[in-house]
Amino acid sequence: MMSSSEAGAVLVHTGGPTSVINASLLGVWEEAIKHREIGRLYGARFGFDGILSENFIDLSNQARETMNAVGRTPSSALGSSRRELSEENLHQILTVLRAHAVRFLFCTGGNGSMETARQLWALAKERNEGIQIVGIPKTIDNDLMETHHTPGYGSAARFFACAARDIGADNRALPGQVEFIEILGRNVGWLAAATSLARRDPEDAPHLIYFPERRLPLEQLLDDIHRVYSRLNRCVVAVCEGQLDEHGQPFGADVRAGSRGSLAMNLAHRLAILVSKRLRVRARSEKPGLLGRSSAASISDIDWAESRLCGQRAVLAGIQEQGGNMVTLLEPRPGQPAETGLASFDRVALLERHFPEEWRNETGNDVTPEFRSFVEPLTGDIPDYKPLQ
Repeated sequence: MMSSSEAGAVLVHTGGPTSVINASLLGVWEEAIKHREIGRLYGARFGFDGILSENFIDLSNQARETMNAVGRTPSSALGSSRRELSEENLHQILTVLRAHAVRFLFCTGGNGSMETARQLWALAKERNEGIQIVGIPKTIDNDLMETHHTPGYGSAARFFACAARDIGADNRALPGQVEFIEILGRNVGWLAAATSLARRDPEDAPHLIYFPERRLPLEQLLDDIHRVYSRLNRCVVAVCEGQLDEHGQPFGADVRAGSRGSLAMNLAHRLAILVSKRLRVRARSEKPGLLGRSSAASISDIDWAESRLCGQRAVLAGIQEQGGNMVTLLEPRPGQPAETGLASFDRVALLERHFPEEWRNETGNDVTPEFRSFVEPLTGDIPDYKPLQ
């Protein structure tokens, strides 16, 4: 890989990729090649598995044209992994990095990934490894603490806002139907809330938005839909994939168990069946799923620029011996990418920032204007469709 006389850096991607994760890869590369402290920059193939198997790609040798192109592609050019690491794995990772004279490790991921980075950082200090470990934030869920927002969120929010707008146009053109849009987000409602950007008029979709932070009784859902449908003869509902009923159950949907807990596989489909039976109206569901986090067509310019900045800032933090921290984004100025800061791994690892209660309306089925002021600069303008006069 590299000689013991030159210090190296390794970049690793973990968890679910986003449409702008490669912008942070580009940022790391751009900054790393400026500093002689970094002799070589390598990317680990498929997350920490790549370190454990010593499967690296040499990023230092990549041409500027190649890196610029890769930086604009969605998902992870390096590959990612959700592998849960044992204590033995952590020791193995540090041993491999020491064998290859790696002094800088840049970990891109969410709150679970920051916990792995925290564990590696603590172990590295215990072993006196002399390695700088810096976190690069990445998650469409926007649930990381200590940062105003996260790279990946603005683009995914833009995707779901556009999806709600376009499904709403179809719903308006062919009335007499209830449409459910299943939104990514698991335990937090940040992406579901972003569908509110589709509206320019009170009659525009989505007519109802629900948040997993608040349990949703089936009877309330039916009453809400009945009220909208009686007025408009149509209804579009945005619901997060992690929404539960008053009993803490996913409305009878099928459940898949995974490393991050259980999650309903067909929530919106199940809700459409329930509404059709109970209200005796036509109902169907749409589940964009992973397309919502990997759509290159919906990349927000601000989101891309900020992801790139986070990569650059991570390298600077490493060079300045500020390991043990994750890069953060500060509150942005209008029309400008946010400036960056740093937060200790201890303040972000395994912690989850929920959608604020004060940004939900009293009945829990819509957002307040304050949220739109927060999210609009992150997504960019969502063009509306002009009706016939």
